[in-house]
Amino acid sequence: MRVQWAGIAAMLFIAARCHAGPPFITDDPEPVAPGQWEVNNALTGTHSRGETGLFLPQEDINYGAAPGVQLHVMPQMGYNASPGERSYSRGNTELGVKYRLTPASDDEADWMVSLYPLYELSSHNASQTLGPGAASTYLPVWVQTTRGHWTVYGGGGYWINPGAGRQNAWAAGAVALYQFTPHLQLGGELFAQTAASVEGRGSLGFNLGGSYALSKDYGLLFSAGQGLSNVAASNQGSFYLGLQRIY
Repeated sequence: MRVQWAGIAAMLFIAARCHAGPPFITDDPEPVAPGQWEVNNALTGTHSRGETGLFLPQEDINYGAAPGVQLHVMPQMGYNASPGERSYSRGNTELGVKYRLTPASDDEADWMVSLYPLYELSSHNASQTLGPGAASTYLPVWVQTTRGHWTVYGGGGYWINPGAGRQNAWAAGAVALYQFTPHLQLGGELFAQTAASVEGRGSLGFNLGGSYALSKDYGLLFSAGQGLSNVAASNQGSFYLGLQRIY
């Protein structure tokens, strides 16, 4: 039983981080405009070693607190399933502040650079929730530029993972998106992370996806992918499906 739950917790620790920048793992440096809300209501999931973890609902809430400054909170409820076991309960809550280092520019080709420290607030119960049962801190730097129909962004940083059996880790990712129509943007990403536990292994993976603007205020976000290394233990298949509202 303990081995099963440890595997689920480790897998869902990865899943919890899988969509820092909906619908991808890799985040972008662009903060929400001052006084504006961006809320992403999502269903996410990861499958590995016969175990499936879902977050439903996952509420990614962002607010433009000042020019170049975005506040972020992401509470979530999680479901996990393995042979003979089922659980639905509260997952870890993510808190963050995105701060743009470069000045605002009307030229999208100019490089944008931001810091986006995140703190993952533990739910303190790895055996009953979707997460490792301990707090973590992520210290990344993100960059972005747009050239014609292409938008490229990426970066990475350092995870601080205190707790028994855990260790600090590096993570990085890159995304390329193409604007096919005024409503439809499609692309993909590559992402990687070193081992976050003493007995764990690093992982490499990809996602394909994008967004579709349903209206001025609403958009559909979607992606799917899997691991490219350590696949059985980390990610045999994952997805993200969300509805974005901006107001």
